[in-house]
Amino acid sequence: MTKKSSRNRILIGVAAVVILGLVYTFWPRPLIVDIGAVDTAPMSVTIDEEAKTRVHDAYVVSAPIAGRLMRVDVEPGDDVRGGETIIATLLPAPPSSLDARSREQAEASVSAAMAALRLSRSELNAALADQDLAQTQFDRYQDLAPLAASQEQADQAQRELRNATAGVDAAKSSISIREAELARARAALIGFSETPPLDALPLGTVPQGDIDDDYHNAIPLTAPISGQILRVIQKSEMTLQEGAPILEIGDVSNDLEIVVELLSTDAVRVKPGQRVMIEKWGGEDALEGVVERVEPWGFTKFSALGVEEQRVNTIIQFKDPLNARIGLGHGFRVEARIITWNDDEALTVPSAALFRSGADWAVFVVDGGRARQTLVKVARNNGVKAAIESGLTAGQRLVLYPGPSIKDGSRVAQRKISK
Repeated sequence: MTKKSSRNRILIGVAAVVILGLVYTFWPRPLIVDIGAVDTAPMSVTIDEEAKTRVHDAYVVSAPIAGRLMRVDVEPGDDVRGGETIIATLLPAPPSSLDARSREQAEASVSAAMAALRLSRSELNAALADQDLAQTQFDRYQDLAPLAASQEQADQAQRELRNATAGVDAAKSSISIREAELARARAALIGFSETPPLDALPLGTVPQGDIDDDYHNAIPLTAPISGQILRVIQKSEMTLQEGAPILEIGDVSNDLEIVVELLSTDAVRVKPGQRVMIEKWGGEDALEGVVERVEPWGFTKFSALGVEEQRVNTIIQFKDPLNARIGLGHGFRVEARIITWNDDEALTVPSAALFRSGADWAVFVVDGGRARQTLVKVARNNGVKAAIESGLTAGQRLVLYPGPSIKDGSRVAQRKISK
């Protein structure tokens, strides 16, 4: 063998190795992808939202009149019985203090009332004298009528007696009025922390100057319903105006419900009677509830990011017994999962396998190592799984998270999961 032929053989071998290397380098390889499967499994679509508990019928006890509230002894959580338990005590409001001008005016009114009373008593004395004279004349005519007096004179004497008697009654009534005006004028002199004179008070009224006597006029406020004290609004002793709130009462055991503020776009999919799962309320197991109603009134609320949202209140009732939710009270935070759709035997695929193909949904079905684009009809999608109405069968394998490099017919291989 000559040197030339040996050199040619070596060159040919090197060229073959280079060609084989280039072929290996540029030979199309399958795309490494994640692969999922079509399965038949239970599936549900839920609306998840934070919520809070509340007592449906909470009663705010307020001051029925303006007065001085004594210190409230009940505490939040105390049990009360409707119509029996005294929850607060209200005293009549003390009179306001008088300035110099008001006091002078009040004293002048007292002097005028006393003078009017003396005048009325003088008028009573005059009326009594007229009555005595009329009675004497009437008696005289009664005795003389058969002999010397005419019947007309006797009738005139009787008329004058009746007029005199009416005058006495009018004078007595005037005295009663003047006495009442005098008592009212004296009452106007009563200032803050002062004891009024006894003759200035109506019969049976207890003077307000002694704090111990104030309790005779105290107004006890009883609980309107049986339940628990939810909160005490006014704890310390203070003067309240009429209608000022004092405390709030509700029945946490039997009247507790959940209110959740849903986006208006979610609220239209919620119907009364739908099942609700109540989670993250503090207990170990989730509680069950049911949608009672969706309120027809929406309101504007700003999210934590400052986004304006339209919200709708949805009311949820508990289905579990009281002993399953011990500890829940008014205004507690929970998480509500409202189940809007459910199927125990749905044909499901991972939501990550879906992508848009025009106006339709599509997936890549792995068949013989190649990805085949297939159009599907999606019934429901909860963000994790999607229920398929048509286009797939159970057991088929799908490409998850399909990227733009995957085309119909592309070779694919499953990614190896490292342990």
